[in-house]
Amino acid sequence: MSLINYSTQEISCKVVYYGPGLGGKTTNVRYVYTRLRPESKGKLISLATEMDRTLFFDFLPLDLGTIKGFQIRFHLYTVPGQVYYDASRKLILRGVDGIIFVADSLASRFDANVESMYNMHENLAEHGLMLSDVPFALQYNKRDMRDVVALEDLQEELNPSRYPYFEAVATQGVGVFDTLKSVSKQVLRKLA
Repeated sequence: MSLINYSTQEISCKVVYYGPGLGGKTTNVRYVYTRLRPESKGKLISLATEMDRTLFFDFLPLDLGTIKGFQIRFHLYTVPGQVYYDASRKLILRGVDGIIFVADSLASRFDANVESMYNMHENLAEHGLMLSDVPFALQYNKRDMRDVVALEDLQEELNPSRYPYFEAVATQGVGVFDTLKSVSKQVLRKLA
């Protein structure tokens, strides 16, 4: 649910990157951060372990202009990929306006993708939401690697409802902004 502050004329929207550990959620947010003009972004806050895995979240506020006199700000969050941080995942989903599911295309990570997708549905349900209630897109990351799952198989298992999807190589920025724009546009349409 977008937060509207009438005194400051701001609308804040929350977009959450969800998916399995080491799938590329933080890489997406960091890539966005490096490509935006300084006046369009806030500070990137990242909590990570010494192995560079996100423990709680990455947070990046983006300024996306105005609509009907209100300044629109998008706040990008990532959930921890590790299932044992499920309480943090649930907390980060509270008040979500849009979700980007970052799937790891490697064959060895197929089951982790399925488990994370199932977990996302469960956690949304705890907030009284279904995926169809939330602007959503999938990103199939690491498409440049060897031994990746065929796109058709990923779609069949992870995207039977045929939400927007994008192939990506987040380390190179391929598909990063396409995915974010898709969800952002859905969020803005829902706001209007």
